[in-house]
Amino acid sequence: MDENTRKTITRRLASAAGHLKGIERMVEEDIYCIDIIRQVQAVQAALNKVNGLILDNHLHTCVTTAIQGDDPDEREKMLKEVTSVFEMSNKI
Repeated sequence: MDENTRKTITRRLASAAGHLKGIERMVEEDIYCIDIIRQVQAVQAALNKVNGLILDNHLHTCVTTAIQGDDPDEREKMLKEVTSVFEMSNKI
């Protein structure tokens, strides 16, 4: 992973963690449920963006290398991994 991508992901994760702490305080302070749900949805959206960045990086590095390589088992492994990630996201 290149340094710029790593920094972007780390920054987004730190932001999501901060928001999550805020949500925890909201629950402790018995804030209106819908307001809490909206904040949870915002954190979920932020984490989805992080997933997208990581997947994009993976496709442009690991998967590209495997596809261009000579090892058919490695290519198959990479394709199965990507497929399983999409299958898991559809279950959530």
